[in-house]
Amino acid sequence: MRAVVVGGGVAGLALAIRLRAAGHDVELHERNEALGGKVAVLERDGFTFDVGPALVTLPQVLDDLFRAAGTTLAVELPMVRLDPQFRYTWPDGRTIVVGDGGCDVPGYREFVEHGRDIWEVSERTFFAGPMTGPLDLARRMRSPRDLLAIDPLRTLDASARRFFTADAQMVQWAGRYATYSGSSPYRAPATLGCIAFIENEFGCWYPMGGLGRLRGALVRVAERVGVDAHVGSEVVGISRSSSRVDGVVLRGGRTVAADVVVAGVDAAHVYRDLLPDDAAARRVGRAQRSTSGFVLLAAVHGQTAGITHHNVWFGGDAREEFAAIEAGRLSQDPTVYACVSSVTDPAQAPDGCENWFVLVNVPAGCDVDPDAETAMVLQRLATRGVDLRDRLRFTETLTPRDIERRDGSAGGAIYGTSSDGRRAAFLRPANRSPVPGLYLVGGSSHPGGGLPLVVTSARIVADMIERDVG
Repeated sequence: MRAVVVGGGVAGLALAIRLRAAGHDVELHERNEALGGKVAVLERDGFTFDVGPALVTLPQVLDDLFRAAGTTLAVELPMVRLDPQFRYTWPDGRTIVVGDGGCDVPGYREFVEHGRDIWEVSERTFFAGPMTGPLDLARRMRSPRDLLAIDPLRTLDASARRFFTADAQMVQWAGRYATYSGSSPYRAPATLGCIAFIENEFGCWYPMGGLGRLRGALVRVAERVGVDAHVGSEVVGISRSSSRVDGVVLRGGRTVAADVVVAGVDAAHVYRDLLPDDAAARRVGRAQRSTSGFVLLAAVHGQTAGITHHNVWFGGDAREEFAAIEAGRLSQDPTVYACVSSVTDPAQAPDGCENWFVLVNVPAGCDVDPDAETAMVLQRLATRGVDLRDRLRFTETLTPRDIERRDGSAGGAIYGTSSDGRRAAFLRPANRSPVPGLYLVGGSSHPGGGLPLVVTSARIVADMIERDVG
């Protein structure tokens, strides 16, 4: 079988590795000049910034991928398990540090154990294969208890309130897990509470040298197994015969024949531009976009007391923050996240300096004035006791428009589709397209966005192709 993979992000690379390792001919085309997609790196004046994912969770998913190619995660990507994992701070000065093993706040252990129940069922049902509707999920469940265990009818916020009955700030902390998929805790299902268990049980990991090392490992393994990868090579169309897909068209007009085409790009782009299909495009439009983000990269002189590798400064009104995002506008008091990887990996910044990757959630597609938003973010940090303004060597920014141009995601939606709403998981575009021979992989299709999920998506689609075409 000959397969063409469109897009060289993590999902596309993982899918290409699996198909090639299974003995198929695989050709991959990436429009940008480098593979890796959202796993990108910016280097300037001795500072290194990961401009994309900031940590690795569920490392066993990556290990499974590498083992399919005859190697292991430990060989290809040595990592350290972070401890502490996160430092959380509220406007009143309260600070909670979650270590590798959790924290001692009342209700925390019970919330994590509830997450364990969710994960154990989800792993063998939702993440086991393709998901085209509720029946797929029901068929994989052993009993009605499984449906209760994954807690799909409550929102994440409502679930958190059961465990933190007198602690609104910890409810806000739990709601943070909705943002891992670009969603709102007031709309996303309580099922996302399993992330707290995942971090507690399997850890938060960092590859020394930065997340760019993950990109390097994937590219290296793809080359080793024989994936024929092309960068600066844009697919502008997917061709089809009367009954099925039969190849792709590259910019410039050259065609590449294929038995199977796998699109590792945004599903809206697939059905709007590459293989126009009005009905499929309408179905894609029913799936809500995830949030985007405003990214501030700050090269900071000096060292900041009390920070950890991952830090969160919560806004004062969580409901207002998410209501603003849902309304398509910027919050006036947003939660600010900062990854300072030089805390763990001093080589990421010059001696005596820090590399700050700062992220604020904003609506996909919104216009952001980078200068005004930079000033706002720095002011918010200053009010929390972290004033970087007199210590800056330089700053760089990314707005939703920048992210859209770089990644091809509609409106700069970082995670593809969101998890907002009880039916969100079933509204995502299917991994198998309506046209035989065309498959979708990555954050805009099942099971969603984020490193472990897009790698899982590659495994699901590779298995699907094996069943379909042998």
